[in-house]
Amino acid sequence: MMNKLILGRYIPGDSLVHRLDPRAKLVSSFYFIGIIFLCNNLPSFAVMGAFTIFAILLSKVNLSFFLKGVRPLIWLILFTVILQLFFTQGGQVYWSWGIISITESGVMNAFYIFCRFVLIIFMSTLLTLTTPPLSLSDAIESLLRPLKAVKFPAHEISLMLSIALRFVPTLMDETEKIMNAQRARGVDFGEGNLMDKMRAIVPLLIPLFVSSFNRAEELATAMEARGYQGGEGRTKYRQLKWRLKDSLCILSYVALTFALLWARN
Repeated sequence: MMNKLILGRYIPGDSLVHRLDPRAKLVSSFYFIGIIFLCNNLPSFAVMGAFTIFAILLSKVNLSFFLKGVRPLIWLILFTVILQLFFTQGGQVYWSWGIISITESGVMNAFYIFCRFVLIIFMSTLLTLTTPPLSLSDAIESLLRPLKAVKFPAHEISLMLSIALRFVPTLMDETEKIMNAQRARGVDFGEGNLMDKMRAIVPLLIPLFVSSFNRAEELATAMEARGYQGGEGRTKYRQLKWRLKDSLCILSYVALTFALLWARN
C-alpha cells in the first residue's frame, strides 16, 4: 500500500526541479492549473502536454509515480468523461437513444476533460514528489504572510497542512497493519455485496480513528513540551532563497501562456 501512495510522498533527488524554491514551484503549479482551462483545441493541449512531459523529464522522477497519482482518481475522471460524452449536444450525432447521445462536441469535450484532469494531476504530483512537505509548508506560510495584516493565521494554516501531509503515509501504514490483523482474524474485505463490504470496513475504521486521535494527542503533548506557542516570535531554521532559476521558472510559464494563446488561434 505504501508503494501505491503518492499524496504527501517526496522522492529525494538533485534535479533542477528539486532545487527550485518551493514558492516558485507552488505558484507555478497553481498558474498551470489556471491556464490549462484556456486550452480549447488539440494544438493547445499538445503544447500543455509537451510542457508537462518536459517538466517530468527535468525532475528525473520515474513516470510510473505519475501514473500512480492518476490511479486513485480514475473513477472520478471516468465519471466526468462519461457525463460529457453522453450529455453534451452539438455537431454531428454518432449515436442517440432517448436523452442520451454521442455527438461530435461530446466526444471532443470528453477528451478535453480527460486531458485536463491528467495534466493537472501530473503537475500536482510533480510538486509533491519534488518538494519536501516541510518546505511546502514554509512556502505556503511565506506566500500567505501578507494576509497577516488582516489577522489571517498564515502560520497555523501552513502547520496544519504540513502535519496533514506528513501523517498521510503514516495513517496508510497504520491502515495496512490493521487490515492484516483483521484478515488474520478471518475478515475478508472483498467478499459479498456492497453492504457486506461496507460492514467489513467498520472493524477497520474504528481502530484507525482511535489510533489517529491517540497520535494527535501525543503530537500535541510533544509540541507543548517543546514550548510551542504559535508562530509569533519564532525563528526559521530553513531559510527560503529566491534565485535566478526561480525567476526563469516563472518566466517559462509566461512563455507557455503565449504559446498556448498562439495554439488557440
